[in-house]
Amino acid sequence: MSSFIMNTYNRYPVSFVNGKGSWLKSENGDDYLDFAAGIAVNILGHNHPKLNKAMIENVDKIWHLSNLYKIPEQEKLAEKLCSLSFAEKVFFCNSGAEAVEGAIKVARKYFYSKGEILRNEIITFSGSFHGRTLATLAAAGNPNYSEGFGPMPEGFISVPFADHDAFKRAINKNTAAVLLETIQGEGGIRVLPDNCLKEIRKICTDNGILLIIDEVQSGMYRTGSLFAYDWASIEPDIVTIAKAIGGGFPLGAILTNEKASQGMVNGTHGSTFGGNPLACTIGKKVLDTIEDEDIVSNVKTISQIIFEGLEVLLKKHGNKISGVRGKGLMIGIECLEKNSVITEEAFKEGLLLVNAGDNVIRMLPPLNISQLDAEAGIQKLDQALSNIKI
Repeated sequence: MSSFIMNTYNRYPVSFVNGKGSWLKSENGDDYLDFAAGIAVNILGHNHPKLNKAMIENVDKIWHLSNLYKIPEQEKLAEKLCSLSFAEKVFFCNSGAEAVEGAIKVARKYFYSKGEILRNEIITFSGSFHGRTLATLAAAGNPNYSEGFGPMPEGFISVPFADHDAFKRAINKNTAAVLLETIQGEGGIRVLPDNCLKEIRKICTDNGILLIIDEVQSGMYRTGSLFAYDWASIEPDIVTIAKAIGGGFPLGAILTNEKASQGMVNGTHGSTFGGNPLACTIGKKVLDTIEDEDIVSNVKTISQIIFEGLEVLLKKHGNKISGVRGKGLMIGIECLEKNSVITEEAFKEGLLLVNAGDNVIRMLPPLNISQLDAEAGIQKLDQALSNIKI
């Protein structure tokens, strides 16, 4: 039977009807261990009782108002995010692409408001992924995603990943900002080294350039800290978040310091749905639950278990996988066999994984996954790799 859904996804032949914790149940009654978490979204797993309670308690109140009015739930979440981070201002939206697109506008408007109207170029790194809008596609500069959608918006300069010399050469009088992912997710869990991030921060400061960090996938404690850039002990000017902040409910945000937000005055940006009462209530509950349940400690414990388990598999299946990269529970498996072959075999074993660029497989389990489930995931991957005959 043909589907009325546009053919933009090559979907697995399964539909899920329920979930609990790190597990999903299909309509056929089969159980799947979820090491994808909605692509780093369901950080507290499925059907978390505290998130469900927050939803139930607020669903009979006000779902949507629009930003024509003050929204107390929005104020509370913004205050929480600022108290936990460098940020002094927050703009709420609905997705990562919206957040990055908004961050680009914030950076350009900052210089425009100062009279530097030609200072609008943004430097990015190869292998990045910032969303599916035209501007975010142009920023990433990856023809695999942008082909057929031209002409692309101008004003973006791409340099090789972590190449400081190329970055310095790309800076000119019209450079407004650098946009980067601390850990490239779609690009293959490529970690920008801490010393590299420190140096980029210094270069930006010395040249009066704004530093925009895309933490849509790596943020919200996935690496064991609120943001992955925390490990480098630096502060950006603008940060984008989405995915995990809503725990499965659509929510995104742009976080800025006071300086970077100066150009964003009344009427310069907006969102019909962004920051509605229901989304912000759940977003606040996600952050509170992470604190209450000491999720950060669990990330560190489970990360060690999974990394150690993968090292064992590397020795056992060295003709199919060749390395492990990442941080916390944002883990990439470097493959010798085609990554899709391995993820499809894992799917048959009831393990959900996510493919990425550079022939890498992503492991993005819920941050509250148990040790038992983490070990089960390694066992299922072991069996999947054993099933592949070379």
